[in-house]
Amino acid sequence: MPVSWRSGGLEVVGDRECWSLLETRSLGRLAVAVRNHPDIFPVSYLVDDGTIIFRTEPGMKLAAAITGESVAFEVDESHPLTGGGWSVVVTGEAREITKLDDLLRIEVLPLTPAAPGPKNRWVRIHPLSISGRRIPARSPEQSTHSD
Repeated sequence: MPVSWRSGGLEVVGDRECWSLLETRSLGRLAVAVRNHPDIFPVSYLVDDGTIIFRTEPGMKLAAAITGESVAFEVDESHPLTGGGWSVVVTGEAREITKLDDLLRIEVLPLTPAAPGPKNRWVRIHPLSISGRRIPARSPEQSTHSD
């Protein structure tokens, strides 16, 4: 299977490049179901051995993430001057990290939460799927015209 291919003007990015793109950022969006309604939370994260980890505090985000339902995690980048960018979406299952050995190993990782306050609960997203799209930059002619 090719690493990437074009579909409707978008470049479909392969799994390996999706993980590489995820490693270039530190802020993503966690999508969960809260009382059967979607909700999205920004989270600081790290890629760790083919999984996504983030820190949080007790509350709605933690409870919704670890209920056993699937979650989605999205990271993107856009270039306002050229219109280009990319987006990666990981779907999977989130589980709180509770094993002492795991906690001791990840506690020293460089993961600084974006929001203030104690973030002493760790969550790992085990991916079931990953997909990515790259949006090509506009040509100079497209950049000078507005809709």
